Amino acid sequence: MTSAAIYARVSSGRQKKDQTIGSQTAALRAHVAQLHLELPEEWAFEDEGHSGATLIRPALERLRDLVAQVGVDVVLCYSPDRLARKFAYQALLIAEFARTGTRVEFVKGPRGDSPEDKLLIQFQGMFAEYKKAQLMERYRRGKTYRARTGPVNVRGGAPFGYRYLRKTPECGATYEILEAEAALVAELFRRYTDDGVSIADLTR
Repeated sequence: MTSAAIYARVSSGRQKKDQTIGSQTAALRAHVAQLHLELPEEWAFEDEGHSGATLIRPALERLRDLVAQVGVDVVLCYSPDRLARKFAYQALLIAEFARTGTRVEFVKGPRGDSPEDKLLIQFQGMFAEYKKAQLMERYRRGKTYRARTGPVNVRGGAPFGYRYLRKTPECGATYEILEAEAALVAELFRRYTDDGVSIADLTR
């Protein structure tokens, strides 16, 4: 009987809260049953709260060890971007598994080994990587814009060196520099960067 391992991943706390990883695993188990594959219980791998933009994921590392040491006929993943966000990582993992005779199949995505399927995986990987980069750039630009325009999202009061100014009809909430405290902050940074004083010593 053909042996299978399954891999599911979610990266954000929102996805974990919505039990997205549970729905992925359920879909993978249903796919295993439909194909009449043998799935040992310990061969179900889940990475919760780990980004697909890195290969350093606990469950993924265990899966790679399993494929290398034991041998698996097929690794099932929900979609290419669940395996990895970066196309280069997708290609690396698929090639690594293939060297041991293990093929990778996706529930949502190309399932065959034809040149067309391989090309589609590449395109999906590139689009997933582009989407990730686009979201990161929007986030960076948003933070830069908010920093330049001065709005403040206060959580628990102003940090040392600042006074919190409440939002008014004329302007949003902001921080005002306290010159006396700011001078101390500047001196602490100078000692840390120029004199090499440790953070522990500065704290004391």
